[in-house]
Amino acid sequence: MKFRLLVIDDEKNIREGLAEALKEEGYDVVCAENGDEGWKIFSKGDIDLVITDLKMPGLDGEELMKRILLQAPGFPVIILTGHGTIEQAVTAMRDGAWDFLSKPVDLDHLSLKVKRALENRELFFKHHDAAKELEKHRQFKLITGNSRNMREVFDTMSKVAPTKASLLITGESGVGKELVADAIHELSPRKEQPLIKVHCAALSSTLLESELFGHEKGAFTGALTRRKGRFELAHGGTLFLDEIGEIDQNIQIKLLRVLQEKKFERVGGEQTVEVDVRIITATNKDLKAEIEKGNFREDLYFRLNVVNIHVPPLRERKDDIPLLTAVFLKEFAKENGKSIDGVHEKARARLYSYEWPGNIRELRNCIESAVVMCQSNLITVDDLPPPLRGASEEGSIVIPLGTTMEECEKMIIKDTLSHCSGNRTKTAEILGIGRKTLLRKIEEYGE
Repeated sequence: MKFRLLVIDDEKNIREGLAEALKEEGYDVVCAENGDEGWKIFSKGDIDLVITDLKMPGLDGEELMKRILLQAPGFPVIILTGHGTIEQAVTAMRDGAWDFLSKPVDLDHLSLKVKRALENRELFFKHHDAAKELEKHRQFKLITGNSRNMREVFDTMSKVAPTKASLLITGESGVGKELVADAIHELSPRKEQPLIKVHCAALSSTLLESELFGHEKGAFTGALTRRKGRFELAHGGTLFLDEIGEIDQNIQIKLLRVLQEKKFERVGGEQTVEVDVRIITATNKDLKAEIEKGNFREDLYFRLNVVNIHVPPLRERKDDIPLLTAVFLKEFAKENGKSIDGVHEKARARLYSYEWPGNIRELRNCIESAVVMCQSNLITVDDLPPPLRGASEEGSIVIPLGTTMEECEKMIIKDTLSHCSGNRTKTAEILGIGRKTLLRKIEEYGE
């Protein structure tokens, strides 16, 4: 795809010089000599990024940017500033400009800023189309995703849902394993029957046994009446056992019998109870490793793991972040009575670059927090929680007090180069300098 850029400046030499440099980078470039002409070109569409001077006769760069962002929230606009207008440029940044550059323009620096802005422009389109994508998997209810990894999950779910097969759902905490169980039940012939859930890690062994199989009156202190267990309550439907890796050997034996014979006895009872229940289990543990340690029965594992669905962590399905963000944004904006159009380009870049150790649950909490903090129609970096607002993408460098500027520069370049495993192109991008400048610096250092 060849991006089309609009360059606006009332100085002919600057305008044409920037256009020529950007054309050499492979971009399609159109020019305008003032804000009014630039607005007419932008209004016709087919522009991917705008570079505009701040001070111009008639419609100036700041007012032009406001018009652009009113029509297309989050659109990338780079402001060019002359001497004495830096403060206004910072104001423009607060109002939504992607970035600003001082004149005379460093062409290497401009090239990097344009590249980064256009990369984030691609995220904008994903976010813009998110509402349409939501309809693609309505059958899976609250499970949102259109990445290759999630399409594989959806495909397996569609195949296994109509069957009676036991299902083991694996994945890290927060990826949405319970939502998968909900969807499987809803898509199954048992959907009109109960879906009963038990969080095994929340109960002691004694309580879990009673919870699953029920008990007779007098079976233990406090058992004042007969009580049906979750297996009986789920008869004809589905029983979801979350954190199955936490149950002890005694419960594992009883559970294995139910899976094999479809029958059990209540705690303290002799009467055999027969049930028709589909079992869905979930765990964030590696059950094969638990088998090797002697903590989990291998025969039970094979009974539970007739079909396995592994839900990938969010860091492995980042293409779904714009879609998930749109879902949560809509939910929490409505809940809090706010009108929020979307997420600013830079905030979306932070969402995309973050590793999300808490997975979908953490992203959901992040968007809820951002909606609460947001005071405009766009969520900005300042609205995000501290881990995203302050986290750097490439780690940090410690510079002792008293270090000279020359030594600081040397340390930053050397450490960044090391972090990038010697990749000079990536190092230049991170540092915001041209590759030629980086090579010259490295040569000076004798590296």
